[in-house]
Amino acid sequence: MTSTMLNWGILSTARITSAVIPGMRASKRSNLLAVASRSQESADAFAKKWKIPQAYDSYEALLADPEIDIIYIPLPNHLHVEWTLKAVEAGKHVLCEKPIALNVEDADAVASAAKKHSRVVAEAFMYRHTPQTLKVEEIVNNGSLGTLKLLRGSFAYMMTYEGNIRADPTMGGGSLWDVGCYPISYMRTVFGAEPLEVFGWQLIGPTGIDDTFVGQLRFPGEVYGQFDCSFVTPFYVNMEFVGSEGTLIVPKPYKPGLNEEILLARDGKTQTIKVKGEELYLGEVEDMVDAILLGKTPRISLEDSRANIATIKALFESANTGTAIKL
Repeated sequence: MTSTMLNWGILSTARITSAVIPGMRASKRSNLLAVASRSQESADAFAKKWKIPQAYDSYEALLADPEIDIIYIPLPNHLHVEWTLKAVEAGKHVLCEKPIALNVEDADAVASAAKKHSRVVAEAFMYRHTPQTLKVEEIVNNGSLGTLKLLRGSFAYMMTYEGNIRADPTMGGGSLWDVGCYPISYMRTVFGAEPLEVFGWQLIGPTGIDDTFVGQLRFPGEVYGQFDCSFVTPFYVNMEFVGSEGTLIVPKPYKPGLNEEILLARDGKTQTIKVKGEELYLGEVEDMVDAILLGKTPRISLEDSRANIATIKALFESANTGTAIKL
């Protein structure tokens, strides 16, 4: 590893990888050096398409490459912990897609391994790094809404079930892990505190996953959060923050474009705030580079990731028992 440039390796050719690569290429301190798949044919095809110098026919071969500094992991949810631990033990830093783990015990194991091997490990919640999200945090924190009272979020889309790993409960499937995690994370981030108590309801689909999940979160200071997520309703996303003096609406909270607008309503008037964006995944790439080269704390700490996982697990427990769960 040099002092100014980091080499990335991608562990799998999952679909989301194609969205993340432009962010890697836009980073002046990042070099996409290698990709690994479960077959040489697949790795070669992906490497040719994206002009990646090195293609490996196994994940192990990628981890063994001494030139690779950072491993990006876009595998199915149930494989995140296994390959994050293997990568860290091989001396690599890791950017792993959300959720980094499916329970707090595994999240703790990842944190312990990162500390033991002095590696940076971060969860790839891309929205957290966008200029729009940072602007939302600024508006809420500067008192423009007064005292925060209510947080609302939605993320739903019609999912194709055939052959989709998100429909498999043994692979960490379901709407809450896939998309409900976004409004939960968003509310926790902007409010800056963890929920004290949660209550959830779920609609179980034919494959055994939660096709739809609706939840409530009670935060300190009697601030309440409400969210819904689904695989069986048309595409819909939204975040809303309601305070004693105003309301902030974020129409495209999780995947903003280069030119977005958020709406601040106060005193019977609505102000449109324009936010200039950037290459969508650049922020999370640069955050990793800053953490490794400059020693900065990642915007999404492993403690933060653990807290989001704990909230999700409590919501599942509530839905399964029909009772409110304290955290």
